[in-house]
Amino acid sequence: MFYYIEGVISLIDGSVAVVDCGGVGYAVNTTANSLSRVRMGGKSRFYICPVIREGTFDLYGFATQEEKRCFELLTGVSGVGAKAAQAILSANTPESLSLAVLSGNEKALTAAPGIGKKIAQRVILELKDKFSGAAADTGFGSPGAFAPAAASGGDKLSDAAAALGVLGYGANEIAAALKGLDIQTLSVEDIVRQGLKKMMK
Repeated sequence: MFYYIEGVISLIDGSVAVVDCGGVGYAVNTTANSLSRVRMGGKSRFYICPVIREGTFDLYGFATQEEKRCFELLTGVSGVGAKAAQAILSANTPESLSLAVLSGNEKALTAAPGIGKKIAQRVILELKDKFSGAAADTGFGSPGAFAPAAASGGDKLSDAAAALGVLGYGANEIAAALKGLDIQTLSVEDIVRQGLKKMMK
């Protein structure tokens, strides 16, 4: 099955990017966040989630593996299909989605077109345990996990570590990524974003 598709962007039509791979054009459904990273005529890579249902075979693709993981988590929620997950991830980055679920922020989810309060509540309810479990698996869920940090930054670090744990990173990777960041002046989302940048180098 597809893992990723890489090629030249030959067409962008709404939320679909057509990727030309050796003369074959693949129609990839994607998010606003992923589309913001591509340009017509440029070479791009999409990490693929195939969605097969009732005789249709659609490709959903994402610029990052973190966004793909969030899509898979969202479509695992009862009543959330591929289009709803795509809408949520167009209105939220992977890091902001993780933080929204961990903090129970319904407004961040209902900001997506077609996502009502009931679906937002279901997403939070069904994913919160998974997200908390992922955070605990990193080893940063305990109160003393960031003891060396300043007291005012400790909660930010724990929240950022939890969000990175949700995105599939292990304890050692997270510790290395968060080391040396200016916790006092950055928001949690910025800490996560900078941590991700460090891990991608």
